[in-house]
Amino acid sequence: MMSLFRLGVGAAIASAASLGAVIAWPIGLPPPQLSELEGDVDRGAYLARASGCIACHSDFKQGGVPLAGGVELETPFGALYSPNLTTDPKEGIGDWTVEDFALAVRQGVSPEGSPYYPAFPYPFYINFTDQEIVDLWAAFQTVPANDTPSRPPEMMFPFDQRWGMKLWRAAFLEPPRTDPVAEKDAVWNRGRQLVEGAAHCAACHTGRNLAGARKSDTEHFLGNANLPGGDKAPAIDVVTLRERGWTVESLAYAMRSGIMPDGDVFGGGMGEVVSYGTGFLTDADRTAIATYLMDDHDGG
Repeated sequence: MMSLFRLGVGAAIASAASLGAVIAWPIGLPPPQLSELEGDVDRGAYLARASGCIACHSDFKQGGVPLAGGVELETPFGALYSPNLTTDPKEGIGDWTVEDFALAVRQGVSPEGSPYYPAFPYPFYINFTDQEIVDLWAAFQTVPANDTPSRPPEMMFPFDQRWGMKLWRAAFLEPPRTDPVAEKDAVWNRGRQLVEGAAHCAACHTGRNLAGARKSDTEHFLGNANLPGGDKAPAIDVVTLRERGWTVESLAYAMRSGIMPDGDVFGGGMGEVVSYGTGFLTDADRTAIATYLMDDHDGG
């Protein structure tokens, strides 16, 4: 009996030690020193539009101001709320450094070293260059401070234990598919860079497993019927798009106007994507996105 007791105590100690190790496990690589690079506000604002920052971090439905956060995201694990990204030093990111910003955007790690929930699409931003980061940073520095408090997540146990995201990252974090493909032309590769990176189309248009990770190998762009809040995202693979009458021209036009080939208009989340994001892109970039999506490829 005493041996069993000792074994039980030993197992408990080992489990506690393992848990402690996970909690203390540092994540993220130190970002490079970026303060000597000069950011371009216009380029940064454009990239912020392409990346969906306005739509996700502006609670316009509740009378919120741009980038002050508060947009609710209902998930099977609980509710998340987009944080304040204005220059307010207490409620926003006014006391961050550009290196803090780089760590958050490219690695999904807070200035304190905590992992962000993957509702923040940092996995798509990993390949942002140093110059793109400082351009974004320069643009965010022009946002007026607003003291709207960032609302903390309301996640169920054990998902409220943020250290658990370290295990999630180890199991499911994947790099974006933005590397250029040599046999494709510049327009196609620009579309790939935007679709698979900044615009993070797969975040909504790809199914997810029980852990909330994308099924990239089997359901890339095949749609998602279980988006947060009960919304749905249709398939945008080339076969489906062609079957539904889309062309490069009509898809590029829809990203500017919100009008689909049948005369109907985008609603819900995609309507916001157009209103606050793709509607501000250049014709060339919208054409690049459409070219990539309408081409025969596996997204790999």
